[in-house]
Amino acid sequence: MGLAAGLITGAIAGAIVAAWPVLRAIWWWIPETAVCGGLIVGWIELAEHTNLIDRLGFTVMIVGIPTAIKPVRTRLHQVTWCMITRHRIRTCFSEFIITNRTGSLPLILWARPTPVGERVWIWLRPGLALDDLIDRLDKIAVACWASNAVAEAASRSNAAFVRLDIKRREVLTGTITSPLLDLIRSDTPATERDTMEIPTALDLPQVPASEVLTPPTPLKRADHPKMAAPPSPPAPAAGNGSDISDWI
Repeated sequence: MGLAAGLITGAIAGAIVAAWPVLRAIWWWIPETAVCGGLIVGWIELAEHTNLIDRLGFTVMIVGIPTAIKPVRTRLHQVTWCMITRHRIRTCFSEFIITNRTGSLPLILWARPTPVGERVWIWLRPGLALDDLIDRLDKIAVACWASNAVAEAASRSNAAFVRLDIKRREVLTGTITSPLLDLIRSDTPATERDTMEIPTALDLPQVPASEVLTPPTPLKRADHPKMAAPPSPPAPAAGNGSDISDWI
């Protein structure tokens, strides 16, 4: 029983390893395959149940309504960029980030939109590390048609699981509408503001002469009681007849 279980498990693992290039290609192209398959199946179903005029009308509605509604159009635009970014990152790995002998590419798991671009999760293969991505972030940004890219670890326990942020725009320069304006009642009276000009410099003619104080004259060194000249040191007594005035 143990031998049979080992043979079955090994056969399944060997089949997965042998079919891995095909499975990886299917995983890469599954969003595009699903979209194209849905469009083809939908068009065939419309062709079997409607005439040409109805098909054209449904097509215009399916394409025109998402285009006219801004939130739907923005979401479709973000999803499209996520699919494009996945393929551009795969191109980066196949062109200038391969570091192992077999040339096996990492597994690009999924991508989701962010306020500045896209975030992609990647499972690295043996021979690659996070530092390999950090050293080539400028080339990755160029390949993804973005302004810059940031790579960091996505897991504390597994170094092969990394996260790559593709940044296409800067959100800090955008205009943010505050919801506080909606809390103000429409019948609230406007507040009268003081329109007095703020002075930017001192206007000397407005200062009366009586308020101008003359600073006191500083005392000289000889007149000040605490600043009198120190007394000269007494002359040293000649002990052995040598002159030590040069040492004082």
